[in-house]
Amino acid sequence: MAAVVIASGFGQFGAVAALGDVAAAFGEVTEGASVAEQAGLSGTVLGLGLATIRLASLASLPLAGLADRLGRKTVVLGLAAAGLALTALASLSPGYWWFVAVFALSRPFLSATTAVAQVTAAEHTAARDRARALALAAAGYGVGAALVAVVRGVAGDALGFRGLFALALVPLVLLPVLARWMSEPDRYRRQEVAGAPALPVLGVLRGEWGRRLLIMAAVAFAVGFITGPANSFVFVYGENVVGLSSAATAVLVVAALPAGVAGLVLGRWVADRWGRRPCAVGGLVGLAAAAVLAYSGSASAAVSGALLSVVAGYGLSPALAAFAAELFPTSVRATVAGWLVAAGVAGAVGGLLAFGALADLFGRFAPAAVVVAAPALLATLAFAGLPETKGLELDTNGVASSQPR
Repeated sequence: MAAVVIASGFGQFGAVAALGDVAAAFGEVTEGASVAEQAGLSGTVLGLGLATIRLASLASLPLAGLADRLGRKTVVLGLAAAGLALTALASLSPGYWWFVAVFALSRPFLSATTAVAQVTAAEHTAARDRARALALAAAGYGVGAALVAVVRGVAGDALGFRGLFALALVPLVLLPVLARWMSEPDRYRRQEVAGAPALPVLGVLRGEWGRRLLIMAAVAFAVGFITGPANSFVFVYGENVVGLSSAATAVLVVAALPAGVAGLVLGRWVADRWGRRPCAVGGLVGLAAAAVLAYSGSASAAVSGALLSVVAGYGLSPALAAFAAELFPTSVRATVAGWLVAAGVAGAVGGLLAFGALADLFGRFAPAAVVVAAPALLATLAFAGLPETKGLELDTNGVASSQPR
C-alpha cells in the first residue's frame, strides 16, 4: 500500500512542483513588483487553477466508496491506473487551462487511491501496529512527491513540465507488479462472506456515525484550508518571489524527507503513547505556525516554514488516519475515507481562493497566510467531541459495530 501511495504522490504533486514552470510557460515573467509579473500568472489565476484541480477531488467520494462494495485491492489498482494515465496526458496540454482541466480529471482517482490505500493499511494491522502502518503509508506520499521535485531539480529545463508529467507512465506500468504482492484484508473478506450490505454514501450520515463523521469532516476541512495554499504556493513563491532556484527547491524537498520521517515517528509515538487527540491538536497548531512563518517574506523563512509544515503535517497524519479507521466499522470505512477527502478538498479550494485573492489584494503573501491559518487553530476544539481510540481494535468498543441509531 505504501508503494501505491508513492505512485499517487508522484502523480498528484507534479502540479505543485512544476507550478512555477507552468506559470512561466503559459504566462509572462518580468521584473515588475506585482505577483503576476513575478510569477508569470496572477495569484488569482494560479489560485483558481489550483482550486479547480482540488475541487475535482470531490469526485473521489463515490470512487473511494466503491471499495466498500468491490473490494480494496481491485479498486485501489483501478483508481491508481486511471489517475496516472491522466497525469501523463497532462503533458500534452496546449495552454494553462487545458493543463488545469486534464490534471483536474486525474485528481479524484489519485485522491481516492490514497484514501483506500490508508484504509487497507489500517485493516491489515492490529491496534499495536496501526499508527505505525498508517505512518508508513503516509510516508509513501512524501516519497512520491520528493521524486517529482528531485527529477525536476536534476533535469532542470531539459525535461520541462511536459517531460515531468509524462514520467507518470513509469509507476503506471509497475502497477501489475505491485498487484502480485497485494491481498484483500481478512476483515473485508469476512464481511464479504457474511454478505453484510454496504450502506449508500449518504447512509453513513446517521446517528453516532454521522456525528463523528461531521466532526472529522470539520477537522479535514480546516487541514485542507491551510495545507492547500501553504503547500501549493510554496514553490512558485519560493522561486518566483523570494528568489530560490529550482535546484534549491529540489534540495528543500529532499530535506523534507527526513523532516517528514521525523514528523511521522513523532506523530506515531505521541498517538500511541499519549493518544490520538493530543497528536492531532499538536499537529494543527504546528501547521498554523508553519504557514505564517513560510510566507513572512524571506527565503530563509520560506524554507524553515516549509520544513516545519512537513513535520507538523506528517506528525498529524497518523492520528487522523487512525481516528478515521477506529471510529467507524468496516462496512463504511472506505466511504468515510471518501467523505474526509471531500471535506479536505472543500477546505483546500476555499483556502486557495482566499489565499490567491488576498495575496493580490495586499500585494504580498504574509496577510493571506495569517487568514488561512486561523481555522486550523479553531479545529483543535473539535476533538473534545470524539472519544479517544488509542489501543482499540477495529469494530470493537469505540465503534458502533451494529446499525447506527
